[in-house]
Amino acid sequence: MKLIFAPDSFKGSLSALESCDILERVTQRIFPGAQTIAVPVADGGEGTVDALLRAMGGQRVETPVTGPLGEQVTAAWGLLSDGTAVMEMAQASGLPYVPADLRDPRKATSLGTGEMIAEALRRGVRRILIGIGGSATNDGGMGMLTALGARFTDAAGQAVQPVGVAMKDVAQADFSSLLPELRETEITVICDVTNPLLGENGATFIYGPQKGATPEIRDELEAGMAHYAQVVSAAAGRDIANFPGAGAAGGLGAALKGVLDAELKSGIDAVLDAVDFDTKLEGVDLAVTGEGRIDGQSVRFGKVPVGVAKRCAAKCIPTVAIVGGIGDGAEGLFDLCESTIMTTVSGPMSLEKAMADAPALYEYAAERLFRAIRIGMKLK
Repeated sequence: MKLIFAPDSFKGSLSALESCDILERVTQRIFPGAQTIAVPVADGGEGTVDALLRAMGGQRVETPVTGPLGEQVTAAWGLLSDGTAVMEMAQASGLPYVPADLRDPRKATSLGTGEMIAEALRRGVRRILIGIGGSATNDGGMGMLTALGARFTDAAGQAVQPVGVAMKDVAQADFSSLLPELRETEITVICDVTNPLLGENGATFIYGPQKGATPEIRDELEAGMAHYAQVVSAAAGRDIANFPGAGAAGGLGAALKGVLDAELKSGIDAVLDAVDFDTKLEGVDLAVTGEGRIDGQSVRFGKVPVGVAKRCAAKCIPTVAIVGGIGDGAEGLFDLCESTIMTTVSGPMSLEKAMADAPALYEYAAERLFRAIRIGMKLK
């Protein structure tokens, strides 16, 4: 019997790596001698670097960069064994760096994300996989581009500070001094957001409030973003505002694809491609995946269990998901392949207790599930 483990983390309580270790332990209890493959995965958010380092091998790198409010922070990223750099934008420019009472996207910059990319280029990296969830910024990627050599100047020819509030002041964008290594670098962006840059479904209106934008701040940023997009589009020679994903990470998607010609891909598909998941499925009898909560949005937006199930369906491999909670619409997973869902919650309990006891609850759920599968294998 051959099993593959491809879970996502349970945010704040159980990492994908810990889930794989538990599954390995339970497998050897219930199916002694079974062959297992651990491929902890993520969809571009928290845990993506660690998951890919575990799955592919490589080196964890820590780089001092400029945080979203100008402070120095340490951004961790991975240099994989095949030479690819894997990054989480939030490590450099993430919302957790900004205390709730200081959140104001007018003052935040994506400069550190560009510094992290520049360090990878300095090390000779020519393939970058970057997840852009969890940003604190709404600067249209101006900070990132500045760190990579772009120049943004005002009407007097003076350099513009690369923060959200200064987008309205950009009179000229000059990309002639972008780091030359970028021309030979393949950048893949992990992005499940399909919002355009501007408008009521754009970066500022949809994601600004969680970053501290009041209605007044929102309107100011939106006007600045519209002006900035016009200037940058003219300098780049292409529209940066109206493709799906341009509004991701406060407009970082617009800068990455519109200026740097990066490819935007679905989170889980980009990660599964990176770890060569389809090849790893050869000879597999059962796949085990999961996440903290599965519901209709997981199905609709192709979260980790759904992405794994679709790959397994193509090879007729049954898939089981171990999850912390089940919401409306989760049954959509059953339409994708032969599958079932097991929840870790074994009785009435608070969310706090479920999170505190996550490892033990996960192990008990895995044992119940594998015992049920063993019974099914004996049925005629």
